[in-house]
Amino acid sequence: ITTAYFYSVTVVFGLEGELFFWELATLIDIMLLGHWLEMKSVMGASKALEELVKLLPSHAHKLMPDGEVIDVRLEHLEVGDLVMVKPGEKVPVDGKIIKGQTSINEAMLTGESNPVNRSEGQEVIGGSINGDGAIQVEIQKTGEDSFLSQVIKLVGAAQKSKSATQNLADRFAMWLTLIALTGGFITLIVWLILTEQNMAFSLERAVTVMVTTCPHALGLAIPLVVAVSTAIAAKNGFFIRNRTSFENARDINTVVFDKTGTLTHGKFGVTDVIPLDEKIDPTLIIKYAASLEAYSEHPIALGIAQEVEEHYPVENFLAIPGKGVKGTVQGREIEVMSPSYLEIRGYSIDNNELDKLSRQGKTIVFVLVDGILSIAVALADIIRHESKETISRLKEMDIKCLMITGDKKEVAEWVSKDVGLDQYFAEVLPSEKAEKIKKIQKEGGIVAMTGDGINDSPALAQADVGIAIGAGTDIALETADIILVRSNPLDVLQIIMLARLTYHKMLENLAWGAGYNIIAIPLAAGILSAYGIILTPAMGAVLMSASTIIVAVNSKFLRINKI
Repeated sequence: ITTAYFYSVTVVFGLEGELFFWELATLIDIMLLGHWLEMKSVMGASKALEELVKLLPSHAHKLMPDGEVIDVRLEHLEVGDLVMVKPGEKVPVDGKIIKGQTSINEAMLTGESNPVNRSEGQEVIGGSINGDGAIQVEIQKTGEDSFLSQVIKLVGAAQKSKSATQNLADRFAMWLTLIALTGGFITLIVWLILTEQNMAFSLERAVTVMVTTCPHALGLAIPLVVAVSTAIAAKNGFFIRNRTSFENARDINTVVFDKTGTLTHGKFGVTDVIPLDEKIDPTLIIKYAASLEAYSEHPIALGIAQEVEEHYPVENFLAIPGKGVKGTVQGREIEVMSPSYLEIRGYSIDNNELDKLSRQGKTIVFVLVDGILSIAVALADIIRHESKETISRLKEMDIKCLMITGDKKEVAEWVSKDVGLDQYFAEVLPSEKAEKIKKIQKEGGIVAMTGDGINDSPALAQADVGIAIGAGTDIALETADIILVRSNPLDVLQIIMLARLTYHKMLENLAWGAGYNIIAIPLAAGILSAYGIILTPAMGAVLMSASTIIVAVNSKFLRINKI
């Protein structure tokens, strides 16, 4: 533009040639239109941050010590304050429910499409939408410590961060700028000297080459995809801390899972109920046992108590340390006892199914009704129902699935067989997990480690991609490259799919940005002028703007299907 302008000025003052003012005005208009469309796409891709900010209400209903409720701005709330959240309102802060129960819609924050039930003692996230119950919440986090603030910080940092692919695109753009300037100068010399064309024609060719070769498309090829993919990740409940590791996720050939809290729920639950008396109804007996165990705080007792929703009243409850519990339920004497205490009492059991469950590392207790041995209850760390589907789909993608756990070999073997793992390592200390990852890497594995981000920190740091699962509201985990809010192993599959789609979209943009220039530069230089095909500077600007807009629009087509 500068070259054409000053040339036209000299023509005005007497130099022989043609004026380019009209072409310049047209060129500038087209380029401004292109820039406007380009920035509209960029702003649209980055709008995720604005949408996140809008999730929080401006005011909250603060409960005063005397019971009065007053409306205050969020910035005036402090940790420990109590707020009331009415049905249908947005939860204003991160906190714990101290009164009431409700269902909460966390879709915009965690990607969980179904409302989740919350009751006293459970946490709620600021920005989520309260359902049909009124609740009182004690504030636990405010300001920059809140979940939403951490999300905004992570998404913003991820969108600004550069990866190896971005650096490659930047180098391409720099070289393209040099090619544009050099190509324009060479075009001017060739037409002016070698073909003896006049200055006006030669300069028009040079200007067209420089305009057409503008590296905007290459400059936007990666940043726009980064912005879009980061927004998609945030909407699905996972947050990218390390762009390079995220892009490396496309090449993962081995996923290593921690067991507790990742493939399993991390808490005891009933897996099997074995009738030992044909005359009884096992469903009724397990309800008797659950009612009795509801009075105990032992982890095994809690696992049985949670098996039914409603409990019968219990009388004469007695806990026998290390042995079991007993009491009266609906007029019947119910006892839940350990195998060792059962033997002391003189009972003997010969049951192949119980032997099999014991070999799987499951904990077994027995229930007696009025002194009659009625059922055996097997408990274990409950396997997540999503785990089997996750492993199956990863295998379909030719990804090897392994598990590292500190649990006993029998338990690890049972979980491994149930979900279909390729291999497992049992009785591994947290400090030894990183060594196992290193060994897998030496054998050619490109490893993603998935754990809870606490005792798995060394392994997460050693892996090519460290994924912290089940972070909940604590998403500022330092050792993880990618953080999952939910405890859903299927999200690991989503990460790999998004990483692959993101990389393909980047390649598409780079191919278009580079391929367009390979074709457009010779045309701009006038290689087909002998056939009457000549690009004007304005037409070159149209092509340049079109290539930029195509890259921007193509980036917006990045999508991932919800599993």
